Amino acid sequence: MMIACLERFVHETDAESRPHDDDDDDSLCRGLELQGSIDYGSTGGLAGKDFGGLYQGKAMAIIRPAGSQDISRVVKAASRSSNLTVAARGNGHSINGQAMADAGLVIDMRSMMSSMDDAFIRVVRMNGAVYADVGGGALWEDVLKRCVSGYGLAPRSWTDYLGLTVGGTLSNAGVSGQAFRYGPQTENVSELEVVTGKGEIVVCTAAHNSELFFGVLGGLGQFGIITRARVLLQSAPDRVRWIRGVYAEFDEFARDAESLVSEADGEAFDYVEGFVFVNSDDPINGWPSVPLDPEQWFDPTRIPRSAGPVLYCLEVGLHYRNVDRPSTVDEVVERLLGRLGFCKDLRFQVDLTYVEFLLRVKRAEEEAKLNGIWDAPHPWLNLFVSGRNIADFDHTVFKNILRHGVGGPMLVYPMLRSKWDDRNSIVLPEGEIFYIVALLRFNLPYPKGPRVEELVAQNQEIIQCCTKNGFDFKLYLPHYNSEQEWKKHFGNQWSRFVERKASFDPMAILAPGQKIFSRNRQIPS
Repeated sequence: MMIACLERFVHETDAESRPHDDDDDDSLCRGLELQGSIDYGSTGGLAGKDFGGLYQGKAMAIIRPAGSQDISRVVKAASRSSNLTVAARGNGHSINGQAMADAGLVIDMRSMMSSMDDAFIRVVRMNGAVYADVGGGALWEDVLKRCVSGYGLAPRSWTDYLGLTVGGTLSNAGVSGQAFRYGPQTENVSELEVVTGKGEIVVCTAAHNSELFFGVLGGLGQFGIITRARVLLQSAPDRVRWIRGVYAEFDEFARDAESLVSEADGEAFDYVEGFVFVNSDDPINGWPSVPLDPEQWFDPTRIPRSAGPVLYCLEVGLHYRNVDRPSTVDEVVERLLGRLGFCKDLRFQVDLTYVEFLLRVKRAEEEAKLNGIWDAPHPWLNLFVSGRNIADFDHTVFKNILRHGVGGPMLVYPMLRSKWDDRNSIVLPEGEIFYIVALLRFNLPYPKGPRVEELVAQNQEIIQCCTKNGFDFKLYLPHYNSEQEWKKHFGNQWSRFVERKASFDPMAILAPGQKIFSRNRQIPS
């Protein structure tokens, strides 16, 4: 099949492919025999906004399925319409309306979990390994609690915030401080159940229906809706020593961070992240954001005089057991930290249970909900930046554009490309080492905080700066408004992406909020 043919969208003119007029969409949906339910009211609420708060829409209906069969029936019904689209909505943490379907059907994936009760996580043992079969609408925090408390097991790879659905993160990547060792969450599943854009329920693995398996992982919801995932488990530790060390210079920070993620085969930390913060007493963006405990204090007199407008924090964690002697844990930690060049008088640490550590962002969520920040718009920006460009990125972006902070964390830490399977749909910069940069704005709503338009404009300034300087970068959780931009994003993987779309969702029914393909044009096969 020729690439030119793949990229040419053909208008649907065959009357047999569109047996229903637009006016019939409502009756078509009402005629569905679902075990779950269809809600035609309040569609502008649950389905009309997301965590980003930047886009609004109104779905025709919200589908609350009881299982995969319901989702299959909904997608097949949409295919008999000329314009209906279907979006899977997890816990609503999209940033740019990716889980919306304006005038279409939004599937509330969380409703499947309430109907499954305790059966939504089932531990299975196969070929010497242990897995959890998990519903696509399950939250990672529920998976954590159930696996640890019930079996003493846990998935290997996480996101920082666990109030996200399994299907949602697997459709993107799912990254955190364990990705340098185990890869993203997409690298830690062995089997998926997927409802394709044709309404087919397909079980797929790396060896069986592999094109769908790899396409769906990081596929932005374009090829299918993940209804079940088989997630690899390992023995869960009891506790975590959580440590932060401050750096004045980016090159020293980057050198140490890269050495930690590149030498992880022997004795090593189990978690490695980092962030940038403002060299000031700003309570949100500055020194007070670093200590791990309210009783800890950041002493600014310990900052080297050579420091610039921003400082850097390397964040690491070491797992251990309750039976481990404290002196042994201390020896391992000091041995690992002894090779690092952070400011020795600017080190902070706490010991937490494993579950407390993984749910550390939950506390920030609760505080943000109390002061109204959680419901304010969140114009976040997430990038993957090549290791060869990260120093220049620091100079032009962190030290200049963002020298006053973003009203929340500015994460930056390295990962290894070799831990990511290039058969998945995710696109990455070139080179073995690349960095994730996550600008997680938690600003008060205007007028107490800045205008959203200003923050969005700053994001665009950063992207334009990267483009102008020729940085090798990719948007993570990408959002574009034109086919040309999407083609540039995927690069030489665009033709494969279009081929997968033609195979599994040729009528472009799924995930319209991504704005990659249009429903009223058919993808040629």
